[in-house]
Amino acid sequence: MKAKPEILAPAGSFEALTAAVRSGADAVYLGGKKFSARMKAGNFNDEELKAAIHYCHARGVKVHVTINTLIYDSEIPEALEFIALLCRLGADAVIVQDLGLSRLCRDSAPMLEKHASTQMSVGTSAGVALLHELGFHRAVLPRELSAEEITAIKKDAPCEIEIFVHGALCMCVSGQCYMSSMFGARSGNRGLCAQPCRLPFAAPGGTGHDLSLKDLSLTGKIQEAMATEVDSLKIEGRMKRPEYVSAAVCAVKDALNGTLSEQSTDHLRAVFSRSGFTDGYFTASRGRTMFGIRQKEDVVGATDQILGALAKAYEKEVPLIPVSFYLTVKEGEPLSLSADAMGKRVFVRDETLPEKALHKPLTEEALTDRLAKCGGTQFYAETCEIDLDDGLIVSASCINALRRKALEELEKAISDVKPITFTPKTVTLLPHRTSGTPFINLRVTKSDQIPENLTGVENIYIPLKTEEKTVESLKNSGINPVVEVPRGLFGNEKAVEKLLIRAKEQGISDAYCSTLDGLAIAKKLGFNIHTGFSMNVLNSLSEAVLEEFGVKAITLSPELTLSRAAAIGGSTPRGLIAYGRLPLMLTRNCPISNGRSCAECQSRSYLTDRMGKKFPVMCSFGFSEVLNSQPIYMADRLKEIKNIDFITLYFTAETKAQCSAVLEAYRRGAALKSGAEYTRGLYYRGAE
Repeated sequence: MKAKPEILAPAGSFEALTAAVRSGADAVYLGGKKFSARMKAGNFNDEELKAAIHYCHARGVKVHVTINTLIYDSEIPEALEFIALLCRLGADAVIVQDLGLSRLCRDSAPMLEKHASTQMSVGTSAGVALLHELGFHRAVLPRELSAEEITAIKKDAPCEIEIFVHGALCMCVSGQCYMSSMFGARSGNRGLCAQPCRLPFAAPGGTGHDLSLKDLSLTGKIQEAMATEVDSLKIEGRMKRPEYVSAAVCAVKDALNGTLSEQSTDHLRAVFSRSGFTDGYFTASRGRTMFGIRQKEDVVGATDQILGALAKAYEKEVPLIPVSFYLTVKEGEPLSLSADAMGKRVFVRDETLPEKALHKPLTEEALTDRLAKCGGTQFYAETCEIDLDDGLIVSASCINALRRKALEELEKAISDVKPITFTPKTVTLLPHRTSGTPFINLRVTKSDQIPENLTGVENIYIPLKTEEKTVESLKNSGINPVVEVPRGLFGNEKAVEKLLIRAKEQGISDAYCSTLDGLAIAKKLGFNIHTGFSMNVLNSLSEAVLEEFGVKAITLSPELTLSRAAAIGGSTPRGLIAYGRLPLMLTRNCPISNGRSCAECQSRSYLTDRMGKKFPVMCSFGFSEVLNSQPIYMADRLKEIKNIDFITLYFTAETKAQCSAVLEAYRRGAALKSGAEYTRGLYYRGAE
């Protein structure tokens, strides 16, 4: 029978760490002061990390350290130092988002276990196989997957699989959100999300908060989660208080044991929820009932009485580790005691010699009782073997001292740091050099957006279902048609693969892939790969990883400034989104469907924020993209785009006439007409 999955708990502070361990977590995840997706949590400095790892290991609990943000080239040396520190401290695993950072870990510390963060947006069997090829030991799947989809991925997975079972739900697929950075230069990909999605964004006829989901909770579905045979059940919440951590760990543990009580569920809801909980993604019951906000009744639910009761669950040391004792009490010999736990054995002696009993000699039962008094420690006596000569007596204080000494030595042995081999290795890439003026690529949502005059255009990224006559027309015009693989692939893997095979039969040889899922599928089918902006290439090492995969062209992250983009090294041609309403979110729960059917909407609806700005929403393959209210416009700043091989005009909801006018403006380097709304994105102000 398969073992129960690991319970993985969040630790944003040492108190939360203690709460997780004493409540029964098998592992915790935490972050340092940098490179953590929860930079606003308390987190741990270097000395605190050392203490945290010692504390957890002494209690048989693993420590996964997050280095799950995107990094800039200038941060690579510091990130390398942090990886070296984690190797010295004996961390059990690192959780990584950045492709370049994953390469640093793989090359410098091959024995350090790597987990692919959910921020890598991988949710298909092909994508998980690619992660394994990149050296990952575990994949943390997106929260948007159903039980059926998780089961299918796990069945084929060459590595461990981890899923979320409790905590906050982002509206956007993790790693695909640019809303916080575009609104306020605080990047969710760099751990500083300001959560603007929790503010009012209204769909016609919707809830008024149509980008805010209830919190996830699968405590009532843990048996179904176990049936997927995943390896780890993760609780979100490094920003949450210790009582929340304890309540969540206890609830998941009880659910695994089949003993979840109504009181545990009530406590879980009281300590933090948003209009209750949802399991909509896991049960494939997406829709309006999944949406919710933090309301007054949610806030007042966590009374002092409830919080106090929850705190009692972790206020004292809990006996977590079984110990086998073997005590020798022999006439004329010093006392000796061996203790075994977690594969470790210690042996201690006391020079005190047993004495002859004048009245009541020791019995095995009395000695067993004394050894079993491990209170105040993380140990409990599982077995006690006694080798006792008849007619002897030893003071209780001697036995107690011997037991304490043995347990102290056992804790040292269990928590003993085993440094992981670290050999600093990085790649020095040659500076990139462009061949001249950037050429133009177009991206269209529909083939009828393609302008008649395509002078200066080299590639056009077209939808998967483009008609063959359009493909032929482009090729006859000397334009390279590049088929776009959808960003949202969860549940669509087989259907997309069939459409890619059809595209290949049409003579298309190149594919535009915006996630590792898409890259994995297209690469398997032999396409030349162009990567999109949401591949999140923010540094030269990420460029090098894609270069190793033979990627033909890379669109750099829109969170780069122009100067940082120009400095990215390597030889692969690279470009930037120079025009378009940047997709701020990729969602699997359409916000517009809260008030309109797909037939009523037809990708012509929008969300309205509290300032009256409108954000178009477009859907395909069961996913929705929330577009920015304003397009990026750089036609009049093209001379400031340095060391870039191509620019992409990213058309979404524009008409053919509008696409033609924009293309002509970029040919001429024209400024927008007075009063037109636009943004320069982050190309000048950058993102934290």
